[in-house]
Amino acid sequence: MFYDHLLGLYEKALPAELGWPDRLAVARQLGFDYVEISIDETDERLGRLYWDEARKRSLRRAITDEWMPLRSMCLSAHRRFPFGSADARVRDKAREIMRKAVEFADSVGIRVIQLAGYDVYYESSTESSRAAFAEGMEWAARLAERYQVMLGMEIMDTPFMNSISKHLIYEDRIASPYYKVYPDIGNLTAWGNDVGAELRKGRSSMVAIHLKETLAVSAECPGQFRGVPFGSGCVDFAGFFRLIRELNYCGPFLLEMWTGTTGDDVAEIRRTLDFLHRKYRESCADENTLRL
Repeated sequence: MFYDHLLGLYEKALPAELGWPDRLAVARQLGFDYVEISIDETDERLGRLYWDEARKRSLRRAITDEWMPLRSMCLSAHRRFPFGSADARVRDKAREIMRKAVEFADSVGIRVIQLAGYDVYYESSTESSRAAFAEGMEWAARLAERYQVMLGMEIMDTPFMNSISKHLIYEDRIASPYYKVYPDIGNLTAWGNDVGAELRKGRSSMVAIHLKETLAVSAECPGQFRGVPFGSGCVDFAGFFRLIRELNYCGPFLLEMWTGTTGDDVAEIRRTLDFLHRKYRESCADENTLRL
């Protein structure tokens, strides 16, 4: 636990060569409550959605043996196969991936699928791509309802979905209890949003929050959305924690990091946890109660 919050770890924060039992064991030893599995656009990770029952059973056994659940999935494979593509075959593949992801989540106990907020990524965004994206999201929400798996739209690193306000336009249109928002505090900050106003708008829709450091977008800098060491970027973590208590948000946090930023991934995770604890205590400096 991180004070009143479950704390998850992004799978890519740990070395890729670890098998699932070791990956889950390391996360538990570091004090995390769960791991977020990655289904990205690479053939290797995308292939997990097509595992046979024996491989999924092996994963469930590792989860049970290590007492470390997979509560969420980072589904970024739609960068490669977007719902908004001009190619009907790609749009069909997007739906196939979504169906497989929901079925996989249902099979191994994943509660939240984090969606990538891109209408398209490698194509040009158009009115048609945005309309196709909206249609795909409505279809995905109905699929998620049938399986009782929550979809959470991440606030992203491109202008298309770079604020909670933009997400809420789709959420209001789709009107599903299983289609909500998964803010990334790093991305939300980097785009120059009024973070407090955005989180207040999305308070009733937040299923989890990514904790990540970023460099701000400006006239001189295109922003940096990954690989930024905590404490060296633009995120006001102390202010964020104060706001979270004000909003009485008790949902989970997910520490989003990547391997390779230093020579020792586990040591870097520990350093980051120490930093976040310091910032939480700093956020409580003017309060009478610090819940430990």
